[in-house]
Amino acid sequence: MIYFVATPIGNLDEITLRAVDVLKSVDLIAAEDTRHTAILLSKLGIKARTVAYHKFNERSSAAELVALAKSGKNIAVVSDAGMPTVSDPGHILITEAIAAGADYTVVSGACAAVDALVLSGLSTRCFTVLGFLPEKKTDRRKFVEPYLSVPSTLVFYSAVHDIKKDLAFLYETFGARKVAVCREMTKLYETVTRGTLGDELDIVDKGEFAIVIAGADSDSALNALSVEEHINRYVSAGVDIRDAVKKVAADRRIAKSEVYRVAESIKHAKD
Repeated sequence: MIYFVATPIGNLDEITLRAVDVLKSVDLIAAEDTRHTAILLSKLGIKARTVAYHKFNERSSAAELVALAKSGKNIAVVSDAGMPTVSDPGHILITEAIAAGADYTVVSGACAAVDALVLSGLSTRCFTVLGFLPEKKTDRRKFVEPYLSVPSTLVFYSAVHDIKKDLAFLYETFGARKVAVCREMTKLYETVTRGTLGDELDIVDKGEFAIVIAGADSDSALNALSVEEHINRYVSAGVDIRDAVKKVAADRRIAKSEVYRVAESIKHAKD
């Protein structure tokens, strides 16, 4: 059996009794960082064999772990914090286990995205976890484009050296939406900074972050259209193209620059 075990995202006391029992009983613990996991195991008084299982060896190690599970060994998979596979290694192992018919299950526990969602004060009715943004700006734009008009709350992860750049990009792309920046969740210096994208947010450049932003306005029927259709709807009603860009950006709560690019492509297509 393979157990995907959630571990604390900050405060080490936030681990379930079942997780402790599993970690004590398994034959092997596959850890994203064995040194990091050793701290938790030491606190729990657990002495177990650990092996590295991270994004650089995930594919090559998956077959071996599945073979061990099929032979009757019990294996726990843990990431540095939170639920394995959520912006952490594990998904490849799951697909390999399914293909091979190996049994696996989840040991519930902390997930930074869910904690941040609750702390944000934004809607929890529907949410989408997008994890870390790609490094290159062009890749970032392609990555978030499908979510510009999605009404669900969006959750991103951000590292300390990226937080300001990420917030600037999200404002440029999504416009002045409500935002909550959650830092060092469950730890001594946990902070939640709420405001609006584009505001000068008072954020300490230390620790790990989750950024939660409001979804697109789902009340406007126009938002069900593509951005191009949305622009054309205003233009066909006699609105000047510049004003149409402003109105579409306001309706969708996205940056004018994003709408302007679409307007430019419409113009070039007509020329």
